[in-house]
Amino acid sequence: MTVIDVTGLTKRYRDTLALDRVDLTFAENTIYGLLGRNGAGKTTLMSIITGQNLATSGDVRVYGQDPYENPAVLRRMCFVRESQKYPDDATPRHALRMARLFFPRWDQDLADDLVAQFRLPMTKTIKKLSRGQLSMVGVIIGLASRAELTFFDEPYLGLDATARQIFYDRLLEDYAEHPRTVVLSSHLIDEVANLIERVVLLDRGSVLLDEETDAVRDRATTVVGEAAAVDAFVAGREVLHREGLGRVASVTVFGALTAADRSTLRTAGLETSPVSLQQLVVRLTQQSADAPASSEGVPR
Repeated sequence: MTVIDVTGLTKRYRDTLALDRVDLTFAENTIYGLLGRNGAGKTTLMSIITGQNLATSGDVRVYGQDPYENPAVLRRMCFVRESQKYPDDATPRHALRMARLFFPRWDQDLADDLVAQFRLPMTKTIKKLSRGQLSMVGVIIGLASRAELTFFDEPYLGLDATARQIFYDRLLEDYAEHPRTVVLSSHLIDEVANLIERVVLLDRGSVLLDEETDAVRDRATTVVGEAAAVDAFVAGREVLHREGLGRVASVTVFGALTAADRSTLRTAGLETSPVSLQQLVVRLTQQSADAPASSEGVPR
């Protein structure tokens, strides 16, 4: 079942085109990775879907309705973002109490458990929290809300490796017991690669990829070996990246390899290695940066 429909969505800030005719759908009970470089349009997209911003043109429907100033829809969503504002004298205890009143599926036991696991100081004012502790407040609200649609915009900022792993583990654990749609925006792509079921890659306000994660993993391969043999093999293919050292070349090509391709590689004495999700995202956005603004020539 589709829970979010985005059609022709465009957002312009004066001379900046943040979103350019974006078409997307989000299904229920799926974890999405919303990926892309800074300024790609990720936060803008999430803020429009969650009714915190208005589009310049295009249409967004959440459960079939316009989310903007729509309490019935907004109560089904939780948007955790870095720039969340709180009253000057608010503490984490106050923030969690307010969240409990807003979200109808709130789980106080889960919130208390996360507070203990993160070792979050509950009586210190939020403005005096470290960046990591502020992120903990947002992560706890996002998980304990159990909102049907939950958006995490760079939720790990300031969190150390242990705290990030707690977040990942508890997200998967709670998602298994209480499925919902989760949209996770992150720059730590390799860390979240095993969490996400579908990848949405934005670049310069346009969608470069919208595919299941397992399918994306097979979309590129790095071929290594004698430069002339590598060049002969990759001729006519989409080349995402090339490196060379003397007579040895390493070339990343876009597209799944066939059985015949692999036989040719063995015969030529060439080696292959898989491309991680993070490497693929980097290569695709690098290629997009070299392409015209219309993104013609970017693999889809």
